[in-house]
This record gives sequence, structure tokens and C-alpha cells, in this order.
Amino acid sequence: MEYIVGIDIGGTNIRAALLDEDRKILEKIKIKNEVDKGPEYNLSKIINYINEDWISKGIKGIGVGCPGPLNIKSGTILKAPNLRGWNNFNVKKYFEENTSLRTEVNNDANVAGLAEAMIGSAKGAESVFYITVSTGVGGALIINNQIINGANSFAGEICNLIINEDKYSHSGLVKGGLEGQCSGPNISRIVSKKLGRKVDTPEVFDLYKKNNNEVSKIIDELCENLSKGISNIISVVDPEVIVLGGSVILYNTSIVEIIKERVKEKVINKEAVDIRIAEIGDDAGLRGAGFLIK
Repeated sequence: MEYIVGIDIGGTNIRAALLDEDRKILEKIKIKNEVDKGPEYNLSKIINYINEDWISKGIKGIGVGCPGPLNIKSGTILKAPNLRGWNNFNVKKYFEENTSLRTEVNNDANVAGLAEAMIGSAKGAESVFYITVSTGVGGALIINNQIINGANSFAGEICNLIINEDKYSHSGLVKGGLEGQCSGPNISRIVSKKLGRKVDTPEVFDLYKKNNNEVSKIIDELCENLSKGISNIISVVDPEVIVLGGSVILYNTSIVEIIKERVKEKVINKEAVDIRIAEIGDDAGLRGAGFLIK
């Protein structure tokens, strides 16, 4: 049997898994990502483990999911907000030179979406658009179990999708963009400003569940904004299935039905709206990265 290594590079942790041919996890490791010490310092720990413990098993290749923006063709990090100081670092080249294993790199949202299309809630669907709402807002377009990267590696990058006239710009993104209105940190920002005190994202939803009037209005606006983004995606892409994931969604699944009804109000073919909740959870990035290796 040939094995595959899946790697999920995050701003807080880097995880790696030994996967079988079905991309089931056999072993898994996690290290803290000390971002400020640079990519070589952090990735070398994973590489040492691969070379010492896994490579002798017969590894077919390494798949890596990484925060964007990326140059997917070359496997290079461009300027990822969650990986400050890693600009223009070629992940693909570094792994291949230090393991002698073929390595494929793609956006972390793309690989999570690929996992959901291959083995998750959208298994069997011809076209899937995956949306993650978490620290950021990301997207992935999967057609016939293939990631659509786009000409410049930016297909599915819905963080910058304009959904209203808001004047706030998040991390240099366009004003009124989806991430600036709907990501976890920005939900926290909006509620904190309204209540006049610091409120983190989990507390926001605790207050929402307790029917706090001000917070309920803000979450209603969140659902409206997400429904605008999704209906725009449907108008352009017409995917068979939309999959919603990320911590904001997965820990607050009650808002999904609200979003779904709002989307139906905005699209032409209301009967074709198929919105599902992601199934795979935290391991979607690891297992999806493994699917990069054919």
C-alpha cells in the first residue's frame, strides 16, 4: 500500500497526517506554529518527522493546505495575513528538496472544500461551492472533484466579494466586503462597538441564544449579508450544492436555516437551492490536502 501525507498549515498550529489510499487518517501530529521564527524553522519540524517516521512506509507524495493568497502553480505563499514574514516562500520547493517527495500545495479553503466534495456532505455532487466562515471568510469551487483554481490562483476567494456599502476595510480588503462583515473577528468587532465593551465571538452567540435584542439584530444582518454573498455565487456559478463550514457556522448551526431562506428570496431558481453543513470538521484540511496527490 502507498501512503500519502496531508499537511494543514495554520497561523496557530501546523498539523500533518499519514493517510491511507482512502485518505483516512492513520497517524496525526501537531506542532505550534511560531510564525515569527519563519517558515524553515517551523516546517523543518514536520519534515524531520516525515523523514524519520513515515518515509520508510512508502509515501506517494505530500499534499499541503496553506492560507492564501498563494501562487498555486508554483506552490508559493504570496502575502498571507496569518503567516506574516512568510511572504514569497515556496512551500512546494522546500518540501520537495527536503523530502524528495512530490508535493502539491493549494489554498486551505480549497482543500477543505475538496474533502467535503469527495467524502463529506457533498459527496456525489457534480459541482460544489464550499464556504468557510471562521477567522476569515473563504471559498472553494469544486467541479467533478477537481479544484478550480482560476488563472491567477484566486478562484473562490470570496473574502473580497462586495455585499454592502459599509465603509470598514478589513486587512486591506475592499470596503463592504464579505470578510469585513461576516468573519468571526468582525462579528466580534461589530458587537463590541454596539455594546461599548469587548465581546469575543463565542460570547456574541451566547448573547444571541439568550435573545439579546441588539445582538439579535446584528446576527440577523450577518445572515442577510451571507445570503447576499451566497446568492451572488449561485447567480454566477450555479453549483449543485453549497457547503457551509468554519467555526462560526459549525458552532452555530441554527443560523443555517435562516441563511437558506434568505438565499431563496434572492435567487431565480428557488427549488435548486441546496445548502448543507460541512461534515468532516477539523480534519477536512488534512484529508483534503491528501486528495491533491493523485
